[in-house]
Amino acid sequence: QDMIIQVLGCSGAIAAGSRTTAFLLDDDVLIDAGTGVGDMPLPALARIEHILVSHSHLDHVVSIGLLADAVLRERQAAGRGPIAVHALPETLAALSTHLFNGVIWPDFTRLPSAEHPVLRFVPFALGDRLNLGGRTIEVLPASHTVPAVGFGIDGGAAGWWIYSGDTGPNPALWMRLRGQKVAHLVIETAFSDEERQLAYISRHLCPAALAHELAQLDGSVDVHITHIKPGELNAVMEGVGRFTTPHRIHALEIGQRMQLATA
Repeated sequence: QDMIIQVLGCSGAIAAGSRTTAFLLDDDVLIDAGTGVGDMPLPALARIEHILVSHSHLDHVVSIGLLADAVLRERQAAGRGPIAVHALPETLAALSTHLFNGVIWPDFTRLPSAEHPVLRFVPFALGDRLNLGGRTIEVLPASHTVPAVGFGIDGGAAGWWIYSGDTGPNPALWMRLRGQKVAHLVIETAFSDEERQLAYISRHLCPAALAHELAQLDGSVDVHITHIKPGELNAVMEGVGRFTTPHRIHALEIGQRMQLATA
């Protein structure tokens, strides 16, 4: 059974036509929950069973609460259990304290009742392998301004789908991927080289830093650049075009679909 990863959002901020980070694995797993989730029809939203959260920043979590509110009635009527929100303990604590606190948003881990909530928080640790309906997803290292991870989907013979999450230079990731077959690498480059100081301070990548990262990745891989700020696409991709690499690099696009043929 092939796995399909669909890009719902891949921008570093909002603007017309830009949506923040969210990927849909098959039809029931969200990987991050940025503004792109809001383009899904309600029946599709109601099919979500798992949300994997890379870190606590708003552009990656903003749709978790909105999704919970949208699907509560459908899930109740169908007698379905809570949606599992998988994240680091620090990320789940941040969501509880700062988002689902009754001030910014209701606590949907206790609504519509504590016995039958629409969300449940499920902690994971770096290096964990999650089995979600027969799909193996590994929690990968990231280096950001808050506790953060990336994710890898095991595509078997097809190779891995790797998502860096928000990260600056990340030697631990390349150590983990050494000797692995990577089918797709989705990696952030949030800033142009002109803003490299801002990229460094905010623990993001710019093209010069990306070149150093990709030099540590074996083989010739399809690399998809994500998290580019609106209006910065040309500057970032021009910077990417200035270095030589065996990898095939493209800017990720909303609506793009990546397939892992597992058979």
